[in-house]
Amino acid sequence: MKASVYYKYGNSEVLEIKEVETPQPKADEILVKVKTSTVNRTDCAMLKAKPYIMRLFTGFFAPRNPILGTDFAGIVEEVGEEIKDFKIGDRVFGFNDMGVSSHAEYLCISKKKAWAKIPENVGFENAAASLEGAHYAINFINKIKIYPNQKVLVYGASGAIGSAMVQILKSLDLKITAVGNSKSLEKLQQMGLEKVLDYEKEDFRKMDEKFDFVFDAVGKSSFYQTKHLLKSEGTYISSELGYMAQNIFLPLLTIFSGKKVKFPIPLDINASIQLISKLMKNNDFEPFIDKTYTLDQIKEVFDYADSGKKTGNLVICFP
Repeated sequence: MKASVYYKYGNSEVLEIKEVETPQPKADEILVKVKTSTVNRTDCAMLKAKPYIMRLFTGFFAPRNPILGTDFAGIVEEVGEEIKDFKIGDRVFGFNDMGVSSHAEYLCISKKKAWAKIPENVGFENAAASLEGAHYAINFINKIKIYPNQKVLVYGASGAIGSAMVQILKSLDLKITAVGNSKSLEKLQQMGLEKVLDYEKEDFRKMDEKFDFVFDAVGKSSFYQTKHLLKSEGTYISSELGYMAQNIFLPLLTIFSGKKVKFPIPLDINASIQLISKLMKNNDFEPFIDKTYTLDQIKEVFDYADSGKKTGNLVICFP
């Protein structure tokens, strides 16, 4: 099978397209013919092994697994003898933030991992693009208590996490101010949000409004930069560790304060996939897709993903 591989850490130049052996499913696995995958922030971090702590999971001196890819959508080709609820020909999708080796034409995945059938009204491109960003978005939202009509500001609403977050929050009847890039404005405005700001032209930190929640989906702000935007009992959450990993420690330091920081440790991928499936089946969620590529364009995809200019998801399509 054809796959994108890397044998040392670095930028996109270390990636190669090679013919490798097609994996064979174990008794508790299925073999999937991959139809779509994505390139996301996690893939970029694994490629570079940055931050350095990534090496605890990917290998200290060189990648343990030479094939990247954290999410997939595809067709079941073979099933192990322990697999009872799926059959050859089923359309499935799945995600694991430590990787599923989906930048390849085939992959094997265990029944212990997070994957499910794709809703009938959802295509392969949307299925793959609905996973990573939405999972992290859900793990922002499940860290707080939400009531209808609360006000939330989403910074980075044009990214994979932010665009998923806006849609999920909207389904919960919150009043949303979205901060995105120029390219995403029209799409965000069509969603009927309270307010949409272009961060390339406006500094949201200068707003006079107060919010119940400030969600930074791109990790480019801080609690101290946005604290004045929070109501007296407001909460700040960022998708990144922050300067000197402050977002890990601030939840403890603000535990007795009115304005609090929470850190969105992403847990329970299976629960996220079930919620995503339900939202897509009910047409309440459609992932933003910026561009689609072929596997042969893998270096170009990583370069664009790493540029910080993408809107939503970058999808790799296989024949």
